[in-house]
Amino acid sequence: MRAELLAVGDELLYGDIVNGNAAWLGRQLADVGVTVATSTVVGDDVEVIATAIRVALDRADAVIMTGGLGPTQDDLTREGMAAAAGVELRRDDVLEAGLRQRFQAMGRLDGRDVPMMNYRQADLPRGAQPLPNGPGTAPGLRMEIGAGVVYAMPGVPFEMTDMFTASVLPDILRRAGQPAVVVHRVLRTAGMWESAVAEALAGEVDRLAPIGNPRIAFLASGGQTRVRITAQARDRAAAETLIAPVEAAARAALGAGVYGGDEDSLESVVLGLLRARSATLAVAESITGGLLAGRLTDVPGASEAFRGGVVSYATDVKASVLGVDEGLLAAEGAVSANTAAAMAAGVRARLGADYGLATTGVAGPAELEGKPAGTVHLGLAGPDGTTTRSVRLPGDRTRVRAFAAVTALDLLRRTLAGLPGSTIVTFGDDATDESRE
Repeated sequence: MRAELLAVGDELLYGDIVNGNAAWLGRQLADVGVTVATSTVVGDDVEVIATAIRVALDRADAVIMTGGLGPTQDDLTREGMAAAAGVELRRDDVLEAGLRQRFQAMGRLDGRDVPMMNYRQADLPRGAQPLPNGPGTAPGLRMEIGAGVVYAMPGVPFEMTDMFTASVLPDILRRAGQPAVVVHRVLRTAGMWESAVAEALAGEVDRLAPIGNPRIAFLASGGQTRVRITAQARDRAAAETLIAPVEAAARAALGAGVYGGDEDSLESVVLGLLRARSATLAVAESITGGLLAGRLTDVPGASEAFRGGVVSYATDVKASVLGVDEGLLAAEGAVSANTAAAMAAGVRARLGADYGLATTGVAGPAELEGKPAGTVHLGLAGPDGTTTRSVRLPGDRTRVRAFAAVTALDLLRRTLAGLPGSTIVTFGDDATDESRE
């Protein structure tokens, strides 16, 4: 079965609201084997909405709409559906009575009169069936148009998810027949560019292309790349059997780049490695400004291994709080590999941790100390000595800082696990990715 998503609302076009509903619906439909080929956003215009519905129905079996079902003048999904089907709107007496009862109960609670405009929500295109909205007041719609079906749901996320789960999804599954079971396996990588991940798996992707099942997708975000392996089969066990050899081949090809799977996070894996060693960690952050500590403390039970951190943003704080030699700072500046190493050693000693992890660099947009934006130096001090890593990271200020936190965590992960360094590009052809003192 093929479906298309259609979101209605000027606020989505103008960027006032991010269309998170489409992402959620895409995942739900993929999990039951429904193909989503297109996701469209349109403004609050009856003819534009109607045209989008007609075009989508030419390509898909079902159109799943969100937004535009409220009571105000710019809520025009009902009118758009009616125009697409060539029918008129009609007032549904049962819906109106239910709304009246609900609004009267609400009015008794706060003493306000209910504007008559609210009863627009009881208007239905002729031939459409209402879908119940447990958490809200705006009913959804289901309507046969030609050979396809259109579902309209509120744009409010908690109302949409409730209606989709209770009414829309069961109807889609009934129309599609018993769908194949779809199973996803996600491998999570760090320390590798997306292109390096794709290159490592090119042979497996080519092998699977003529078959089409399983299939591999690459999802890059936040300095990490996820490899999603998807298989369809008659039941879960059969799908898992299809996935197993592909997963094994991917893990072998990616090697140390894989840090976990499915719902693992890089910080949870790092904390697990620390706990396995009965070791503790402290962080000294300059460029990341607390991002490392924030990520680590987001993990339940982090206190078992995480001692704390120091945000040493100003250069003099690096000396006064972390004990970085003032002569080193004067000679090399705050942005250098040696400064990162000294910060890591300093926070390790002051917080009594087994490992100290430090970040310093230039987030941008301007250069600092003659070093360009994206320059990042990391330091890791531990029982076996001090490791540094120097990298150039892409993007704006926000991305550079986020990527720096990921790269720092990956340095610690690889060190704790005894793995080789990352394939992230470092400074200069003669630069070493890691150096031990």
